[in-house]
Amino acid sequence: MKSSRRYTLTLSCPDRVGIVAAVSSFFAQHGGWIVEASYHADTQTGRFFMRQEILADSLPFDSAQMRTKFAVVARQFEMDWQLSDSAQKMRVVILVSKQDHCLNDLLHRWRSGELEVDIPCVISNHEDLRSFVEWHGIPYHYVPMGDKAAAFEKIAALFDEHNGDTLVLARFMQILPPELCRRYAGRVINIHHSFLPSFAGAKPYHQAYERGVKLIGATCHYVTEQLDDGPIIEQDTVRIDHGDSVEDMVRYGRDIEKTVLARGLRYHVESRVLVCDNKTVVFK
Repeated sequence: MKSSRRYTLTLSCPDRVGIVAAVSSFFAQHGGWIVEASYHADTQTGRFFMRQEILADSLPFDSAQMRTKFAVVARQFEMDWQLSDSAQKMRVVILVSKQDHCLNDLLHRWRSGELEVDIPCVISNHEDLRSFVEWHGIPYHYVPMGDKAAAFEKIAALFDEHNGDTLVLARFMQILPPELCRRYAGRVINIHHSFLPSFAGAKPYHQAYERGVKLIGATCHYVTEQLDDGPIIEQDTVRIDHGDSVEDMVRYGRDIEKTVLARGLRYHVESRVLVCDNKTVVFK
């Protein structure tokens, strides 16, 4: 059943009685088979969050018709909602600089079928990883950062040209300009090599070493205009002690960074992340 085509409905709306009943009744009336359902009521914001997976073949209409029909229910409850189709793979464009551990991990998961996305291209401000990426049969675009404004316009143009859905910063060591953050709001994912909000900005492992922390970590988050302050999708940590050097911490951190980025991207691709102000609801 897991391989069957599915529609995934995600929504948030003001919390009130009858939301789950209305959505469930909508699918039941049309013979829809719900195979996964998750809910969360946020008492602080007064909003309700829902995610449901429905077997596409159980419905008598396609996704476009479903959107039209479900809009009636959505208006009744003032829903912000989206519908995704598992038959349409998300197109993920990857940005990378010189460090390859996150890129290598994502490409391995993609080649093995574990990460079910299309990767139309990889963009970098260095040439170092060209042969590695092209060996995978993926186009590689080198965009030097001499003129940063022009470089980021070129990156945006490549993303649009390749019909990208999501832009992943896989240790891309450049700060995206505010205009790009606004243009692709909710569509840009970054991996930061610290357990945010601790040690934002440059050289977080050095900051952690100087502070003498006992835990270091990594954070996958959406990119916003505020540096390293976007809604957090996923995090993890590893314990260290006084005997660990900065180099040790960097080495430990690489393992956390790649696994946290892979998990965070998977949650995003599977429509498991709903943003609420600067926080997220993640249905795992």
